Amino acid sequence: QVSLAESGGGSVQAGGSLRLSCAVSGYPYNSICMGWFRQTPGNEREGLVVIDLDGRKDYADSVKGRFTISLDKGKNIAYLEMNNLTPEDTAMYYCAADSMACGEYGRWSRGLYYWGQGTQVTVSS
Repeated sequence: QVSLAESGGGSVQAGGSLRLSCAVSGYPYNSICMGWFRQTPGNEREGLVVIDLDGRKDYADSVKGRFTISLDKGKNIAYLEMNNLTPEDTAMYYCAADSMACGEYGRWSRGLYYWGQGTQVTVSS
């Protein structure tokens, strides 16, 4: 059974940084697209970034230059380094995974197959 577990969320002041982690277990496939998404109450889920096993990355414009995704293939952990955070970054952050290729933003931003439970990030001004 595939399981994704996020950690690293918390409260930070504007301008600060956080690193989220997503540990994957039980994943049976040889290929993976892993990504980070976020959602605030009453709003649609927003796709932030994806990475595949070849290290190819694709960022949403809203986080490009501030957020960095990485993948430790040995530990099966994906990371999201978030810098220069603003109150607008406050949200529940989710990691997700899919056995299909990430593809273009228009495809992966609609969502991936497997999801974690989420970790809350709160940025105060």
